Amino acid sequence: MEALDPAELPELLKIYYRRLFPYAQYYRWLNYGGVIKNYFQHREFSFTLKDDIYIRYQSFNNQSDLEKEMQKMNPYKIDIGAVYSHRPNQHNTVKLGAFQAQEKELVFDIDMTDYDDVRRCCSSADICCKCWTLMTMAIRIIDRALKEDFGFKHRLWVYSGRRGVHCWVCDESVRKLSSAVRSGIVEYLSLVKGGQDIKKKVHLSEKIHPFVRKSINIINKYFEEYALVDQDILGNKESCDKILALVPETIYDDLQQIFQRHNSSLQRWEHLKEYLKKAKYLNDSKNDKCGPWLEWEIMLQYCFPRLDINVSKGINHLLKSPFSVHPKTGRISVPIDLQKVDQFDPFTVPTVSSICRELDAISSNEEEKESKAESNIKHRTRDYKKTNLGRYINVFEQFLENLDKSRKGELLKKSDLQKDF
Repeated sequence: MEALDPAELPELLKIYYRRLFPYAQYYRWLNYGGVIKNYFQHREFSFTLKDDIYIRYQSFNNQSDLEKEMQKMNPYKIDIGAVYSHRPNQHNTVKLGAFQAQEKELVFDIDMTDYDDVRRCCSSADICCKCWTLMTMAIRIIDRALKEDFGFKHRLWVYSGRRGVHCWVCDESVRKLSSAVRSGIVEYLSLVKGGQDIKKKVHLSEKIHPFVRKSINIINKYFEEYALVDQDILGNKESCDKILALVPETIYDDLQQIFQRHNSSLQRWEHLKEYLKKAKYLNDSKNDKCGPWLEWEIMLQYCFPRLDINVSKGINHLLKSPFSVHPKTGRISVPIDLQKVDQFDPFTVPTVSSICRELDAISSNEEEKESKAESNIKHRTRDYKKTNLGRYINVFEQFLENLDKSRKGELLKKSDLQKDF
C-alpha cells in the first residue's frame, strides 16, 4: 500500500466529499426512518480539520445541510456522538445542565495497540496480515455474543482505517440503554484484565461460563496457525518465559524442562497440553491449580478481544464515523461483510487516492454520454459504484435494508395490537 502524500489530501478530500461520499445511505442510517421527531437534528457530529482543528457539537437539519457543510469543511475525520435533548449546535443557548445526551448506538472499539504485549510481528500503529487475525477473532467472538447471548439484531462492523475495528449496535432498544447497562454488557464481554504491569490477565475458575467455552471454540479454529505458526509464541526463550510467567509456581520447573526438550512452538504447545491433561487426573496438591482451564487462560490472554471499556459505556462518547478517511493511511473506514470476515484484508481497502484515480480513469467518452439534466445525487451514485468503494456501500445498504425491515415489522406489530383493543 503506497503512503499517502499529506500535501495531496485536501484536494482528494474535496473530490471524495463532492462525488463519492454515500450521503443518502448515511442519512438513511442516522435518521432511522424519521420515526422519532428531530432524531437526526439532535445528533452530534464532530469534524477534525486540517492542522488538527477540532470542531464539536455540529448538527444538521437534513441530508442537504450535512452535504453542504461537509463539502465546505472537507473534514480530515468525522466522529459521531449522541442524540441530545437539544440541537447540539445550539448547546450554548440552553440553560446549564439541560443539555443532555439521551441516546446512542452501543459501540465497541477494538484497537491493535492493546495487543502489543502478545503480538511479535508488529507494535504500536503497525499491522500486518499475521496479526490481523486478532481482529478476525475479535469480530467473531463479540458478534456471536451480541447476536446469541444478548439477541441484538443490527450490528454494523467497520474497519477503523488503520489498526482496528468498530462495532455499532443499532437496535432501537439498545440505543436507549443507560450507561450502567452498557457497562454491564462490556464487562460481560471482557476477560483480559489488568494493565501493563500485570502479567497474568485472565483468571478462570473451575466453573467455566458458556460464553468462555464458545469463545474458546472460536479461538481454537485460528490458534494453531495464528499463535503457534505466525506469532510463534513458544519460538524462543523470551517468548517461552512469557508463557511460563502465567503458570502456577508448582509446575513452572516441569514445563520449563518440557520447553527445553522441544524446539518448535507446535511441539512445545502439544506437550504443555499433554502435561496439563495428566495433571488433571493426579490429585496431589502440586497440580491443584492446573486443570484444562490453564491452557484456556493462555489462549484467551493471547487471542481474546480487548475492548476499550470507556468508549462503550459513555453515551456521549464520540466514535469515528463509517466512511471517514484516515488522514495517515488514506484508507476509508468501510463496513465489513460479516459473511466474509475471514477474507477481509485491511490492505486492499480503498484509499481516498485509489478511488479518486479510479474516477479519473473513467473515459471522457462515457462522461459525455451522461445527461447533464441528471441530478447530482444520481451522478454521485454512479461515481462510487464505478469504484472499489461500491462493494462496501453494498454491504452498508444490506445493513440498512435489514434495519428498515425490522422497523416496518415493529410498526405492523404496534398497529395490530392497537386493532385488538
